[in-house]
Amino acid sequence: MKLIMAVVQDKDSVKLSDALVKADYRATKLASTGGFLKAGNTTFLIGTEDEKVKDVMRIIKENCQSREQLVAPISPMGGNADSYVPYPVEVQVGGATVFVLPVEQFEQF
Repeated sequence: MKLIMAVVQDKDSVKLSDALVKADYRATKLASTGGFLKAGNTTFLIGTEDEKVKDVMRIIKENCQSREQLVAPISPMGGNADSYVPYPVEVQVGGATVFVLPVEQFEQF
């Protein structure tokens, strides 16, 4: 048995959740916050048998697409704010960060 932890952008979470339910996978959703952009994420915890990991990964990949987004850089702390010009920077967001962990024991009460 494996535990799949998938961190996805909030924009993709409903689509992924619906796809997992449709494929008959159970998942627990946790609200989380990304460190780089301080943006909202959703972390999915999905327990599944070893032979179904590839199918879950396919579902995640199909429903969590990366995209380009413009973000304004954070102003420098303690620096000269007069020379700081906050030009937006294009960064890649979305997609999914996925961890697959072995499960030693599973109990459901």
